[in-house]
Amino acid sequence: MRYVVRAALAVGLSLFGAPALAQSAENAWTLEATAGVVSDYRWRGTSLSGGDPAVQAGATVSHASGFYVDAYASSIEEYGLGADGDGAEVEITLTGGWAGTLAGFDVDAAVAAYQYPDGSDVAYVEIPVQAGRTVGPWTWTLGAAFAPAQSALGDEDNRYVWAGAALAPEAWPVAFEATVGREEGAWAPDGKTDWSLGARAPLGPVEIGLAWVDSDVDEGAAVASLFASF
Repeated sequence: MRYVVRAALAVGLSLFGAPALAQSAENAWTLEATAGVVSDYRWRGTSLSGGDPAVQAGATVSHASGFYVDAYASSIEEYGLGADGDGAEVEITLTGGWAGTLAGFDVDAAVAAYQYPDGSDVAYVEIPVQAGRTVGPWTWTLGAAFAPAQSALGDEDNRYVWAGAALAPEAWPVAFEATVGREEGAWAPDGKTDWSLGARAPLGPVEIGLAWVDSDVDEGAAVASLFASF
């Protein structure tokens, strides 16, 4: 799952408490998994599924020290057509990083590799970092992602910064969240701004969501989601 999408889902799951799938006897290792569907896979305001629904699933193995590895997959619109006329219909994100508390802030720093099986010269690497803090019912987050110059980016780099806020009073059955981001570089030579506003609600192990996702380079869309955590 793309990093910002993962971050938004992680906020929702942490607010409502996602269950762990398995833990070692010493509680050193934790395995969490999620699977679900979105009505449109929107990445930084634009659709990667051609406006169609997408199936997504992933798993994260984390250590008590804060280090983790994560794998996530999503169906996408065919991408990276090669000479054979075939392209990738699945995006696989492999991430390794560290998440913990520094100076009172929740910090997550990672390296993410985006893979597109059957796609031609479109795999790339990005370095995302985010920091957040929860004060009462509010959770504030700031993040940045840097993709160094590489072949899939036309030998140019790409930069993305974003800010998010979530409101989840303990007595409320839903959490509200908003994000705004700015991208410049290989994927946005003229610069691009995107934003979203949505709500999430848990129903046992299942979480439903509805958000408006928009940008200044694409038409906005209402995106519904349904995810189960294990």
